[in-house]
Amino acid sequence: MNGVQSYAGRVTRPLIDGFGRVHRDLRISVTDRCNFRCGYCMPAEGLQWLPRSELLTFEEIERVARLLVERHGIDSIRLTGGEPTVRADLSRLVRMLADLDVDLALTTNGATLGLAAAGLADAGLRRINVSLDSLRADRFADLTLRDELGRVLDGIDAALSAGLDPVKVNVVVMRGVNDDELVDFARFGRDRGVVVRFIEFMPLDADEVWTPRSVVGVDEIVARVGEVFPLEAVVRTSAPATQFRYCDGGGVIGVVASVTRSFCDSCDRVRLTADGQFRNCLFAIEEFDVRSLLRSGATDDEVGAMLERAVAAKWVGHGIGRVEFIRPARSMSQIGG
Repeated sequence: MNGVQSYAGRVTRPLIDGFGRVHRDLRISVTDRCNFRCGYCMPAEGLQWLPRSELLTFEEIERVARLLVERHGIDSIRLTGGEPTVRADLSRLVRMLADLDVDLALTTNGATLGLAAAGLADAGLRRINVSLDSLRADRFADLTLRDELGRVLDGIDAALSAGLDPVKVNVVVMRGVNDDELVDFARFGRDRGVVVRFIEFMPLDADEVWTPRSVVGVDEIVARVGEVFPLEAVVRTSAPATQFRYCDGGGVIGVVASVTRSFCDSCDRVRLTADGQFRNCLFAIEEFDVRSLLRSGATDDEVGAMLERAVAAKWVGHGIGRVEFIRPARSMSQIGG
């Protein structure tokens, strides 16, 4: 059938790159704005925010998402930012995307989640990741430039109460900054019934202070947690996190080892930025301008052809740690987590 597959009543042309990887996971940034100032994401003074006219509308986002789902087999969508909950009326977009019958998730800093969790769940959100890099109030304030730890913890509880499942906590581990909290986070996850995901510090910080020495790798993370709570490896999937199970049955942790044990060979993710640029890799140095195509009256066939070309052009891997590695021109908040 010349690469065309049919399933569940849909006809799709899978998004396959030159290395045979099939792409099924779409990350959509809905805003570049954020109410925190985490240094690995944006500078303390913030950035030059995108004008509202340059952001994709909800209708434009839904059109691209629907095309990717119905024609190209995308079955998982995650909303990101910036901080997605600062985008007005976010639950309306969640409801629109929930109608596509995909695994719909959200990544948030959790500061407004206490107010938003129930409404998002009612709109069709299924699961959520909360970014949290310290459990110590003074350190949290230093890292985010906001005294909001209590609200984030309340937001995690609200997500659990709203029935979002799973609730995951993302921890960017930085040597000499918060790596002394690894066991504290593991205990927090076990006590709260949430999945803690430790994320290796990546060279996407706006201030460009990242060095290889600042990375705490997966082996060290697992060893240090395992000294207190023994762990065993779980068979890896295409998900970004490698999972490890507590030997006593107390749940799991995940480690996103983008730097020390990259998983580019199994990556199935593509990204749409808040201003409508399609990226085939988090670290891509080339973007494809979907917004201009949408606003010029392009047909779905023309948009789909661009998306297929973009994925076909995906490189074998990001190359972090090698001489040929080139940092993306945009920081994490501008790309979308």
